[in-house]
Amino acid sequence: MSIGSAVFLGLAVLALVYGVVTYNGLVRLKHNITKAWANIDVLLKQRHDELPKLVEVCRQYKQFEQTTLTRVTEARARVANARETHDVAALGAAENQLRAGLGQLFAVAEAYPELKANEHFMQLQTRITALENAIADRREWYNEAVNLHNVRIEQFPDLLVARPLGYTEQALLQFSVAEKADVDLRALFGS
Repeated sequence: MSIGSAVFLGLAVLALVYGVVTYNGLVRLKHNITKAWANIDVLLKQRHDELPKLVEVCRQYKQFEQTTLTRVTEARARVANARETHDVAALGAAENQLRAGLGQLFAVAEAYPELKANEHFMQLQTRITALENAIADRREWYNEAVNLHNVRIEQFPDLLVARPLGYTEQALLQFSVAEKADVDLRALFGS
């Protein structure tokens, strides 16, 4: 075997090893995104199951603001649809609407002392608030997984493996400007 053949064989083996290592890293990143989405999905499903109970408790109070309950119910349906179709952009928008509706529902509940004193309402409010916090944590984890993936498939020389294998940029779970803004407590409580 000549020196040229040995060098060529060594470079070919090195390129093959690099390709395998890069491919395995990309697969790991892809599965991290899937895992992060599954974690969000579980929490969204749990919240989805709790919201009808909360709406029903509020409906028991005849004078409770019906438009708020309708807004929460409609937003819940949009979140469920986006979750089932894995539509990240629609999920972000629907989540914004649902969170606003829940914020308004809890604010309106302040005007109903009997409702606020209802043990079932308080348990549901606590449970939904805990789920909201967990969803926010998981959204951060999801976006981190997507960011790592997107950076890796754009970096040279990894893009030489990623592009031919069909790896594409994944969408971040975006938040609206309104959701990132500070809460206006005066407007929320009507003072």
